[in-house]
Amino acid sequence: RVHGGLDCKLRALLASFIPVSRSMAAAPSPAGRIALVAGATGLVGRCVVAELVAREDVAAVHCVGRRAAELGESSKIHSHVVADMATMTELPEAIGGHVDDVYLALGTTIKTAGSQEAFRAVDYDSVLGVARAARAAGATRAGLVSSVGADPGASSFYLRVKGEAEAAIGGVGFESLVVVRPSFLDGDRAALGQPSRPGERFAITVAKGLRWLVPKNYQAIPVAKVAHGLIVKMAEAHPGVVTVSSGELQELS
Repeated sequence: RVHGGLDCKLRALLASFIPVSRSMAAAPSPAGRIALVAGATGLVGRCVVAELVAREDVAAVHCVGRRAAELGESSKIHSHVVADMATMTELPEAIGGHVDDVYLALGTTIKTAGSQEAFRAVDYDSVLGVARAARAAGATRAGLVSSVGADPGASSFYLRVKGEAEAAIGGVGFESLVVVRPSFLDGDRAALGQPSRPGERFAITVAKGLRWLVPKNYQAIPVAKVAHGLIVKMAEAHPGVVTVSSGELQELS
């Protein structure tokens, strides 16, 4: 069993030695699957990219964002600047017109975004825009990083938008959609130049100290585990929508 504290680079290295189950995976492109990642500069997104690059069944990893990003030296990684992901109707021409899988790891907070409207523009509009463009380019599998408690009927604006995004992506038409709902993300935001989230850090510290009392679904989860669980579940390519709780992600190895 792989220890949950391993960072995404080490987990990616280990993943490169794990054979892919061809019977469970959807048919790849001739030279391997072509993946699209939105939110590749974030905590979970960076780990998704690192692990995908290490997989033999992945030929290319295209990352879209509002600015160019340095995501590693692998020849598989391609970075594309998209000024407005919310209104995109097609993928950048340099991608080549086709992708097999799309990983949606975009996300912010109301505080960081500055307003509820700005938050929704990222966590709903941009996520949906990328999903639609990927589906139009042939993507059959999608993975969405959501949140524990996501619900279109939630009283919390944050959780309501997350739930609405899940429902909207579910209606795009992917053959297989995996939605992961992690609890507090345990990762180094400062190393990525991201604003600190004092409330998140406090909750993680408390949860770790009282781990034996906190249900697994609400314990802080290493970002590498979220990325790994998303990739594992997407590779299974179950038809329809598969929702994976934070507790389930903790158990995947």
